[in-house]
Amino acid sequence: MNAPNFSAPSLNILVVDDQNATRVALAAELDRVGHRVLEAGDAEWALQLFARHRPDLVLLDVEMPGHDGYWIAREMRAAEPGGWTPIIFLSRMGQDQDVWRGIEAGGDDYLIKPVSPMVLHAKLRAMLRLAQMRQRLVQLSEELRHANNQLHQLSSVDALTGLMNRRALDARLQQEIEQARRDGLPLTLVLCDVDHFKRYNDSHGHVEGDACLRSIGRLLQETCRRPSDCVGRYGGEEFAMVLPNTPRSGAMTFARALMRTVAHAQLPHHDSPVSPHVTLSGGITTCVPDASTTAEGLLIRADDALYHAKASGRNRFFSYEMQMDTEEHRHGLMR
Repeated sequence: MNAPNFSAPSLNILVVDDQNATRVALAAELDRVGHRVLEAGDAEWALQLFARHRPDLVLLDVEMPGHDGYWIAREMRAAEPGGWTPIIFLSRMGQDQDVWRGIEAGGDDYLIKPVSPMVLHAKLRAMLRLAQMRQRLVQLSEELRHANNQLHQLSSVDALTGLMNRRALDARLQQEIEQARRDGLPLTLVLCDVDHFKRYNDSHGHVEGDACLRSIGRLLQETCRRPSDCVGRYGGEEFAMVLPNTPRSGAMTFARALMRTVAHAQLPHHDSPVSPHVTLSGGITTCVPDASTTAEGLLIRADDALYHAKASGRNRFFSYEMQMDTEEHRHGLMR
């Protein structure tokens, strides 16, 4: 008795049976209702077809010469880690232990030969539903992963400048302290902000103020050329840079290069008592971290150095350890 012509999605089905007559009859029945059929008469050819075509479902005879169906099923499962292709065993052995062996080997169902076409198509429909449910779960898992990535992005990136935000900077600073402590290398932290930024907003407007911060962020990022350097917006008009393996002299040279970059950009600041263009003031602290070094301690020292730079006239960077700002450093090099 033939099964009714149910309207169902077409499947790629691998039929594995060493009996030619049985295999051909089964393939003909599957073809009749629109499925695409691959045929294998031994274990080696079955595994090759499985690897090459990745069928939607496998109909697998248990009694096979050489390697039996249980062995083939285990090999198929091993060949698709993280994947799942439904496997239905076909066998004349119908004892409970036979069914148990089939499921243990990686099968999903077990049919006793001769198989009724009606029962076969019902099982195919059930396997199809399971495959669709699994596909939907995989899709939902991917959507969840994407959403988590977006959430991580939102939680670690400053929306205005696209740089690291304070949360991400704090985590990065702690990570670099631990790495520098292990390696015995110097670590530099730089805090800087835009001079008289409130006046900038008052005279240029907040929209231009946001554009100014984006421009400064871009200039800072361009100056941090080494892959290990990082820059972020620490809050308001304040930015921070973490510079691994940077000694005191290198930090001062970096600050002077940064000031030249900002000066060359010539961002107008109509109400600045320091310069007709946007300038920065910054604080630098450098150390080879030891057991007593903390992120909070470095931030306090860099902030103290920033305050000193502002008190000294702005438009300069002051090094906490060198007790010297970029102006004094420049004059010293010219002597």
